[in-house]
Amino acid sequence: MNYETLAVERRGHVGWLVFDRPDRRNAMNNLMRDELRRAWTELAGDPEVRVIVNAANGPAFQTGADVLELATDGIGMERYRASVEAWDMGFTSWQLGIDKPVIAAVNGICAGGGLHFVADADIVLAASDAAFTDPHVSVGQVSAIETIALMRKMPAEAVLRMALVGRYERMSARRAYELGMVSEVVDPPERLRDAAQELAEKVARNSPAALRATKRALWGAFEHGLTEACKAGAAELTGLWGHPDQAEGPAAFAEKREPRWKTD
Repeated sequence: MNYETLAVERRGHVGWLVFDRPDRRNAMNNLMRDELRRAWTELAGDPEVRVIVNAANGPAFQTGADVLELATDGIGMERYRASVEAWDMGFTSWQLGIDKPVIAAVNGICAGGGLHFVADADIVLAASDAAFTDPHVSVGQVSAIETIALMRKMPAEAVLRMALVGRYERMSARRAYELGMVSEVVDPPERLRDAAQELAEKVARNSPAALRATKRALWGAFEHGLTEACKAGAAELTGLWGHPDQAEGPAAFAEKREPRWKTD
């Protein structure tokens, strides 16, 4: 598929979804929101892609809704409002129910709605010069969906501070690591994409079917209490029984070779 605001690539079993509006700090306009839905769906449906890396071209990772478009385009804000009210916000992997592992590789500034992609990724890497901020309240908007989701990853106090202070404070990559927002800080920043590809290749060596079921079980736990989460996880566990990968994994281990996983 062709995209105007994104770059979509494959590197072996790793699919890359790259924000590509560097002149607007990768802010999401209406076209990007539409293209994100198509790009996530394209990579999720490609049987050769086992892991998706979400990255960005230019000095910023993602700065959320294009405020200039909202302020000057008569339909921009109304369309965005309608999508939120209808809960039709399929521009991130979580909202589309993507069950392939997703790694976010954050460079530069990540602001506002850009935090969606941090909250919804399975693993987050940040360049050492990355910074996080939530300017919603500074432009008269409510901080809600992405910051609520971030509370699954880090202490509520830190999320509240970011949401209430707005654009007047930025969280460094190191502080984000200390608080659990990201799992690794990459230094020098120029190594970010190489580090993301290396990590994605490690993940991609595992059974694709087991990876997807594991992701569904673990993320699904946030929707339930402990007992219900364990029951749902058990259903994912038994649901994989009889899959060819369950026999291939032990056989490859015994024969000291790389597994030949089934591509669904």
